[in-house]
Amino acid sequence: MRLDKFLKVSRIIKRRSVAKEIADQGRILINNRPAKSSSQVVAGDMLTIKFGNKTETVKVNQIVETTKKSEAENMYKIIDETYAENFD
Repeated sequence: MRLDKFLKVSRIIKRRSVAKEIADQGRILINNRPAKSSSQVVAGDMLTIKFGNKTETVKVNQIVETTKKSEAENMYKIIDETYAENFD
C-alpha cells in the first residue's frame, strides 16, 4: 500500500493530501530511509513521522484497504513519541 494511503486509512494523518505533502517534504522515514508518498508500506515497517515539534515512531502491524475508525488503531503500534523543546 502507498504510504500516503496507509497514513489516511490508519488515521495517523486525517487527509491523504496532507500525508502526501508531509512525505514529499522528507518528514517521513520508512525503516530509517527517507520516503515519498508513493513508497510502499508493508507489515513490519517502522515509520518515523515528524509533525511540527512532535516526532512519532510507529510499527506497521497490518495493511487493510479500508477500516472502521474503531479498528484503525489495530493497523499500527506507537513505539515512541517525542516532543521538541521550546526554548522561547
